[in-house]
Amino acid sequence: MTINNYLDVGRRKTAVARIKISSGNGKVIINNKSIDEYFHGLERQKQIALKPVCMCKNAKNYDFYININGGGISGQAGAISHCLSKVIIKFDETSKAILKSANLLRRDSRMVERKKPGRPKARKRFQFAKR
Repeated sequence: MTINNYLDVGRRKTAVARIKISSGNGKVIINNKSIDEYFHGLERQKQIALKPVCMCKNAKNYDFYININGGGISGQAGAISHCLSKVIIKFDETSKAILKSANLLRRDSRMVERKKPGRPKARKRFQFAKR
């Protein structure tokens, strides 16, 4: 099966990951760096990011080129996981049930609540003085 550079987007919090895949041997390149170099040896973040690739046996036959910006390391790992899951389904429909049961296709929409006017933070209030 030939791959025509599938493109997709994954998001978590304020992180946005864009992915392009091509036939290859399973390497993952993030912002022109290897995944080990990008996450600086943070094993938990690498596991979160590569969970869809580990769950699908056919995913090892492709190279993934990911461009990510925004958010922090945790949000970026979640965004990578989301976009990998979405793009894997495009070339391998049989893995949809596996990824869906692991909740990897659902976008985690939790974001920081905005600061309200007249308050120091989103929910914190200034000290109340009775007299």
